[in-house]
Amino acid sequence: MLPLTARNLSSLPPDLPVPSYDRGALRTGIVHFGVGGFHRAHEAMYLDRLMAGGAALDWAICGVGVMPFDERMRDALVAQDGLYTLVVKAPDGSLEPRVIGAIKEYLYAPDDPEAVLEKMADPGVRIVSLTITEGGYNIDAVTGEFLTDTPAVQYDLTPGVEPRTTFGLVTEALARRRARGIAPFTIMSCDNIQGNGDVARRSFVAYATLRDPELGEWVRRHVAFPNSMVDRITPVTTADDRDEVRKRFDVDDAWPVVCEPFTQWVLEDAFPTGRPPFEEAGVQLVSDVEPYELMKLRLLNASHQALCYFGYLSGYRLVHDVAQDPLFAEFLLAYMDREATPTLAPVPGIDLDAYRHQLIERFSNAQVRDTVARLCAESSDRIPKWLLPVIRHNLATGGDIRRATAVVASWARYAEGVDEQGRPIEVVDRLRDTLVPLARRQREEPLAFVANRELFGDLVDDERFVATYRSALSSLHARGARATLQGLVATP
Repeated sequence: MLPLTARNLSSLPPDLPVPSYDRGALRTGIVHFGVGGFHRAHEAMYLDRLMAGGAALDWAICGVGVMPFDERMRDALVAQDGLYTLVVKAPDGSLEPRVIGAIKEYLYAPDDPEAVLEKMADPGVRIVSLTITEGGYNIDAVTGEFLTDTPAVQYDLTPGVEPRTTFGLVTEALARRRARGIAPFTIMSCDNIQGNGDVARRSFVAYATLRDPELGEWVRRHVAFPNSMVDRITPVTTADDRDEVRKRFDVDDAWPVVCEPFTQWVLEDAFPTGRPPFEEAGVQLVSDVEPYELMKLRLLNASHQALCYFGYLSGYRLVHDVAQDPLFAEFLLAYMDREATPTLAPVPGIDLDAYRHQLIERFSNAQVRDTVARLCAESSDRIPKWLLPVIRHNLATGGDIRRATAVVASWARYAEGVDEQGRPIEVVDRLRDTLVPLARRQREEPLAFVANRELFGDLVDDERFVATYRSALSSLHARGARATLQGLVATP
């Protein structure tokens, strides 16, 4: 069995396509923070597609890790010369594998912060892209403002220290470019946040201003932050995925990526210092991303939350099993049709009814084997951004809120940390120590969970929301998740 390395590419089996371009001729043009499965199934894949056609050879990626868990990615990618296997799994069981070669190098910032800083200060780097998760922008869930007093931010603002955070590293690199007369790079967010470019702008300008008001004003005026909508279901890589690559292709890949066939990237065309010809790889370049991103956040992402807590409490552990259950499919379609879609403006070129049904088909792809637990994780970063805006819009317009509010109640029930059979639930959330105690009080204090104004703002003051929420939570406690869903589906 061959290790996946540049030296072994020519010896890999013919049914595993490998980069046809000269990777030795690649030049780094993009530094990417947060190299995980999604980035490797999406942005890196699009660039590899361009390179295979002889384009974008000066837009190779330098991956950067900042968090302790990024050490594993460093070890895997450095040993494999940045290579990995992308396996696209269709519902019929067919596979479309390919070795992706767009990542030229990988740097783990704690090993050598200076190397990361000088890489970004290089004039050849014209884009810094981000998949740092919804919670990585350090913003208040209610106000949207940058949190200035977190320990990591305060540390990085200490004069003379080597920066540890994405904010500290990127801002220092921008400061060096400014001092050297080099045009700033574009900061391109690829995270699932409404107005992700605008959110990134707010966070980086706020951080730079805390460091130096003049630098903050320079970043505000001169750095571009395009908005984008990104979409491809990419579950966490499992031991079975690694074994499958070994058995099928006789290749030892430490960290392959599995994903669905569907992929979409809608990107605001705002790159003052240039960009790859993304449109040649299928990216939609537009002047206004908002209709597309709201469609995705409120239909796909919020529907993931709508199925995961109810699904877990009902005993499901794989997403396709939930989506293939007619009760859940009917509930999801009703949420999308009656509550989410009325909050959306028309989306150019998209048939929303077809899109809604396509989502159920995508969720039902048994080959991907996405886990319910993955969708349940880090809910405090997801629900406020994806689902609560639907509720607030419908409260303001007199629209239906029953299903979306029931999803909030299902999260609160899940956060109690015990399932309907009395078994423990591992609640994975950065606010776990706050949320679980609140959830465990709600059988005596039904509003304890949603009274957390840091997450829910003033929703607890709205009588219609409170009445709807209490009814759903009471049903979850008294009747269970499945019976609660049956009641919601039976009521027009």
